[in-house]
Amino acid sequence: MTIAAITWSEDEDFVLEEVQLDEPRADELRVRMIAVGVCHTDLSVAHGVTPFPLPGVLGHEGAGIVEAIGPNVRRASVGDRVLLSFTSCGTCRNCEGGHPGLCVQHLSLNLLGGTRADGSATMSASGRPVNAHFFGQSSFAHTAIVDERSVVRLDPETTDEDMIVLAPLGCGLQTGAGAVLNVLRPRAGSTLLVLGAGAVGMAAVMAGAMTAASRIIVVDRVAARLQLALELGATDVIDATNTALTDALAALIGDVGVDYAVESTGNVGVLEDAITALAVGGVCAVIGAPRAGSRASFDVPRLLPGRSIIGITLGDSEPQSFVPFLIDAWRHGRFPIDRLERRYPFEDINLAAADAASGATIKPVLTF
Repeated sequence: MTIAAITWSEDEDFVLEEVQLDEPRADELRVRMIAVGVCHTDLSVAHGVTPFPLPGVLGHEGAGIVEAIGPNVRRASVGDRVLLSFTSCGTCRNCEGGHPGLCVQHLSLNLLGGTRADGSATMSASGRPVNAHFFGQSSFAHTAIVDERSVVRLDPETTDEDMIVLAPLGCGLQTGAGAVLNVLRPRAGSTLLVLGAGAVGMAAVMAGAMTAASRIIVVDRVAARLQLALELGATDVIDATNTALTDALAALIGDVGVDYAVESTGNVGVLEDAITALAVGGVCAVIGAPRAGSRASFDVPRLLPGRSIIGITLGDSEPQSFVPFLIDAWRHGRFPIDRLERRYPFEDINLAAADAASGATIKPVLTF
């Protein structure tokens, strides 16, 4: 038995209840949670924007200690400290090619099903199955059943304090950083535009500061976030509250346009502005997720001189290598994710969710 935060239906508070966990299967682990980040995707599911069957248990940025493993598990042992990320099939051409974020079964394994791939449940409440297995973990719980492919083993010297800081690397932070470092890879002297200064956007800013880009322009409507963006590596900021992006960019860089844009807000209008802002040969990375079925429009002939739009899931990262890279960058002061975070006891999950939704907190982290 364990305590989990159940989302019973859309737009309702999380409810902490006792649940029963299934035993780990051959390729699964049981992990006692130390911390878990609250991600925009969790809130999107809770509000019916992102599809996942309810009632269910969310949470997909967990960090914890392995309590038990199935007989086929090789990535971690009992007692190991681990971060939890997304899961993948491991056998499709994208997984085998080192791109598990592009797994052809990504949606069914991480979001749509609420069960293992074979349809079995990992969790029940009052004798009834509860949708879980969210991103192969459902870590809004004191203990979780986790897919082996969701696990990143940490250095044994990693402390509980470290794990609280590092927990959000599992999704949002590697998404923003990976979009810049794994996909866009800004060239020397280039301009990077980041739209949205939430956790994902800020991760893109910090990653951009590791590259040879000469300008990093951040757009948001919250003055405090824009100030923090400047402290984390932005060279310029635009408060979009009462300013048209096109006019503000023209004042900063003329009409040449930006070489790279990262759209992290999930706002279709903002995406259209990002595409319009591209220089010849520029690339717009789409990582913000609006409601399913959303459509954007753009001037097709403007794309012909080499402008392009690319969708990116989870930073197109391989967590086994990219998460340790980000941890090393954090330890050396180049990826100060702690500046984004605020901690909440797990019992205050609804306050954490409200603060994330209002913008009062960039990245809430729940502690156990």
